[in-house]
Amino acid sequence: MKRLLFGALFLSTALLLTACPQNSPPPVNSAECPVGPQAAPQAWEPLRLQGLGRFKGAYVPGEVLALPAPGLSLQSLGLRAEGVEPLEELPFGLVRFKVPEGQEEAKAQALLRAGMRYVQPNYIYRPLALPNDPYYLTNQRPYLNGLVGLEAAWERSTGRGCPPVVAVLDTGVDKNHPDLKGSLWLPDDTLDVADDDRDPTDRDGHGTAVAGVVAAQTNNGLGIAGVTWGGYLLPIKVFSDSGQGSSAELIKGVDQASALGARVINLSLCLVSLENGEEVCASSEEGYDDSGLTQAIRQAHSKGIVFVGASGNYNQSVVGYPASLPEVIAVGAVKVDGSRAGFSNTGQTLDLVAPGDPVFTTSLGGGYGWLRGTSFSSPIVAGVVALYMSKYASERKAWPSPDQVYQCLTNTAEDLGPAGWDPGYGFGLVRADRAMTDTTYCFP
Repeated sequence: MKRLLFGALFLSTALLLTACPQNSPPPVNSAECPVGPQAAPQAWEPLRLQGLGRFKGAYVPGEVLALPAPGLSLQSLGLRAEGVEPLEELPFGLVRFKVPEGQEEAKAQALLRAGMRYVQPNYIYRPLALPNDPYYLTNQRPYLNGLVGLEAAWERSTGRGCPPVVAVLDTGVDKNHPDLKGSLWLPDDTLDVADDDRDPTDRDGHGTAVAGVVAAQTNNGLGIAGVTWGGYLLPIKVFSDSGQGSSAELIKGVDQASALGARVINLSLCLVSLENGEEVCASSEEGYDDSGLTQAIRQAHSKGIVFVGASGNYNQSVVGYPASLPEVIAVGAVKVDGSRAGFSNTGQTLDLVAPGDPVFTTSLGGGYGWLRGTSFSSPIVAGVVALYMSKYASERKAWPSPDQVYQCLTNTAEDLGPAGWDPGYGFGLVRADRAMTDTTYCFP
């Protein structure tokens, strides 16, 4: 059962920003915790790719990504593949090239002839959104506690012992939001990989909304409650202010999140495909693959990083990429009554569902608003992952592996729909309370 439209998977009805704080102190590195959050391993292996990627769907005009053969001089390519200009070297050994618009596939083939091992489009991604504390009891409790069981989970752990860093690869964050700034991990490093600078300021709102679901400060007498209660959130801006991202930014985002110590990475986005002239989510279930990003995710996953992704907001019968990858926990959306949200993508690689129609979260300008979309279901699961990992690390003095996390959450989910796994609900509704107490799959 398991296994990119970079799209904002959310629907909003109201979104309501202020000034920039100094860099936050680094997350807690207790002697009781297994590994300091900044000590994530990062010795990437060369990508095992060869040939030509799939020139289908939406991709950046006039650009390709390529993997050079060992010993190949980039300086010689301007002569060997006319009209090709190296733009930047990316993590994992990839290089982004400028080529004439409309000739992307032809120049990709020329690069292969010139000695490149692998060439692909620079695919386009979008955030997955559908526009549409004092607030916890009235607005959040019906779904966070009524469906997910967060209050019982918080009784077991508020994530303060060994809090893993949760990275959100998105449009950035409102760094001055009063309900977020105490939870943000803002090291003095590149946090905006789209513009290659240290300022992840969100001008779209999607990333701020996702951040609030995961890590709004809880029990502070203000606003809303974040799932992780006392967790740390690392905002990595992978989308431009126009709301578009690409393979190159996503690959850099995975690399940077790993380098800065993230243990959980949330991907509320998908690869863009065109269907009857309309943007939808492309899926590996249909043969789509951004091979460079896929291998980056697989390497990070093998080093202990847990990926959580949104299934898509287009009511498609396939899960959007990259959530459709085996290494990503794919999350669909349900309503407050537990029924599937009509916009939520289903498919053979769906793992879990979580509330997403609607959720109440943070917005630009220090405000709050209701939103709908799998973009907000995914960070609920990412938050539950962080709570579980924190409790496990505090008790066992070791981080659970991504496979352990997957087994814990899927085996403690509340079965919805037909008995057992099904393409509409996956293994069922994520249950934080069960994950924190289960002794068969979670704490054997």
